[in-house]
Amino acid sequence: MSKAEAGPGSRVDLDRSDRLWTLSAGGVCLLPLLLQLPGTLAVGVGVVGLATPLLARSGHVSILVRLLLALALLATVMLFYRFSFGRDTGCALLATMLALKPVELRHRRDARSLLGFALFAPFATFLLDQGPISLALGLISLAVALMAMSKLSESESEFASDDAATGREAPWQRLRNVGRMALTGLPLALVVFWLFPRLVSPLWGVPDRAIGRPGLSNEMSPGDWIDLIADESPALRATFFGPQPEASEMYWRGPVLWDFDGRRWRGLRWSGPQAERGAATKHSEKRYDYEMELEPTDRRQMVALDVPLAAPGDATLDHDYSLRSALPMAALTRWRLQSAAPERFETELPPWLRERALGLPAGYNPKTLAQAQRWRREADAAHRGDRAAADAAIVNRMLASIRREFVYTLDAEPLGRHTVDEFLFRTKAGFCEHYSSSFVVTMRAAGIPARVVTGYVGGYRNPIGDYWLVRRSDAHAWSEVWLTGRGWVRIDPTAAVAPERIYDTIDDRAPGAFAGFSGFGPVFDVGDWLRRGWNDFVLGFNANRQRRLFSSLGVPDMDPARLAQVFIVGTVLALGGMWWLTTRNERERDPLLRAWRGMEARYRRIGLSRERHEPALRWAQRVAGEATEANSTLLLELTERFARWRYARHENERAERDALIRDLRRHRPRRRARRRSRPPSALEKDACEPSGGVRSEPVQNLRRGMRRAHLPSRSAALRRYLPSSLSPLCGERVAKGRKGRLSRTA
Repeated sequence: MSKAEAGPGSRVDLDRSDRLWTLSAGGVCLLPLLLQLPGTLAVGVGVVGLATPLLARSGHVSILVRLLLALALLATVMLFYRFSFGRDTGCALLATMLALKPVELRHRRDARSLLGFALFAPFATFLLDQGPISLALGLISLAVALMAMSKLSESESEFASDDAATGREAPWQRLRNVGRMALTGLPLALVVFWLFPRLVSPLWGVPDRAIGRPGLSNEMSPGDWIDLIADESPALRATFFGPQPEASEMYWRGPVLWDFDGRRWRGLRWSGPQAERGAATKHSEKRYDYEMELEPTDRRQMVALDVPLAAPGDATLDHDYSLRSALPMAALTRWRLQSAAPERFETELPPWLRERALGLPAGYNPKTLAQAQRWRREADAAHRGDRAAADAAIVNRMLASIRREFVYTLDAEPLGRHTVDEFLFRTKAGFCEHYSSSFVVTMRAAGIPARVVTGYVGGYRNPIGDYWLVRRSDAHAWSEVWLTGRGWVRIDPTAAVAPERIYDTIDDRAPGAFAGFSGFGPVFDVGDWLRRGWNDFVLGFNANRQRRLFSSLGVPDMDPARLAQVFIVGTVLALGGMWWLTTRNERERDPLLRAWRGMEARYRRIGLSRERHEPALRWAQRVAGEATEANSTLLLELTERFARWRYARHENERAERDALIRDLRRHRPRRRARRRSRPPSALEKDACEPSGGVRSEPVQNLRRGMRRAHLPSRSAALRRYLPSSLSPLCGERVAKGRKGRLSRTA
């Protein structure tokens, strides 16, 4: 609907162009938030966002219908998140309400309300993700929303230009204006980011997410990891300083699970001295020094290359060498660690810990217990008096059985009450959770202390940047058994049935591979390298790095007081630059007028400026009459062409304008002009000479001002109290010395 069709309501109702701009801006703002919601919910909200503009266009929607829609969507979101409140629930509600907002879009007031509400969506996205893609989409959303606001303002402005009023202004022109505004505030934003004093911990807490991010936990049950193993998002990135282990040696140790209730494994809650240092361990001489970046998980469980030598930073190293951070890792964290493989790992097992490592619930998995006890009797008979050899025989017998009869698959059947019995004697198919759990239960039933260790295994080496990427799909669970004289020994039963799950990560499961075609690998390498740089440059900029910001310039670590001083100075400079950019004269948009004013400025510098009231042709004629330079005729010709182009129509306007702009830019006054002396006019004589023995008013003002201000010379009084147009002429007549000698003051 055009403005002419809108009739008297054109100042209230939206026209077609304004409506499209508003809906497009709302959709662009909603997009980055939708990408962070669960897939099913994001699709549903997107469908609602597409349907509501059509519903509103069909006619006025009653308040009752809008209320019912809002309640239905609210109930859907709350049921999806099981009535749990947190960041993801709030962001989903925001997206839902924004998708429903176009149903009441009828007036410009509604359009402004929708645009203002839509700006919350890209900002809410940063509560869920701070990656470069979210930032890029957020900046695009902000630009489009500001362009839509500019369109609404121009449409209702009574002083809008013809192009803006008719809606013919190009989108790139609106984008350029928005970009100019953004660049004006960019210095202040950079100062705040780099110099505003950062706290080690947040000033206020943000509620935990209702549905935690995928990651390792202190519990495990067979089948729980199916979503985690299918997740290809990064879990950590590690950069080694010096020797690097092979992919088959990369077991990233996480939570260690001890207690089993028949279905679920849980870790111990260490306290006292056992929560402050690991068990007595002899490490191998080959050690690895590396820096690890852990992606956010909202949990405290950490991982490290098996096994860490010490706890980094404020983390805690438990007795079983599992690491825990002091606070939930809700943001990207960076840790520097050293690890070495253990040669002897806790060779002396305390009685209470041995009892914990042999505990099994009563009434579960009778077949497994019977088989393990039979294996124990046979092993003891074959290795009489040698407990270590008997234990090793049981371990090897279990691994041999897995190699012969079991298969690895992610499509495992659900298990009932006796999970281990059903897996070992019926399904014989599963993934790492099933194998590690069944292996540890069998070992405990045979009298061998055992425990489940969770973490990640393997990794992908990115040749761009030379670092290792470990994804959430690399999540793994293995077993540790305690053998006499050796202590805890790592046993990976999953590797017995599916070694490609562990060792062929690079070839068969390389990132970027799609349907067996790995041509997208280099693209993935570049993308992940850029994401790592973003993490290091932006997300990893914390309080510690801020204190060392100027260390490369020889400035030591800055305390908060000195950093606040630098921040104040930077803020003042940034605000001064913004003030200068916003208050200076706006650059002329017309290139022809810019070229003309540039030529005027060149003549102004030699004393031949054009007066404000003076037309262009009159000025050119005056300059030609007062100047003796050879190119004064060229000035007249250029001025005539300029006036003709401005006030007359031409067949080929663009070509003539471009040629005129080129000639105006090339034209230069050759030398400083000499002014011709001329007698003063009657008005000027009357202003400077007394009439009838009485001083004229300008001269009286001059004398009175000198007496009042005690000015030292008449020239100073002349410049202060005489009009600027008369002072050059009156200066010769009123500024005479006592001896009658002429003293020029102009």
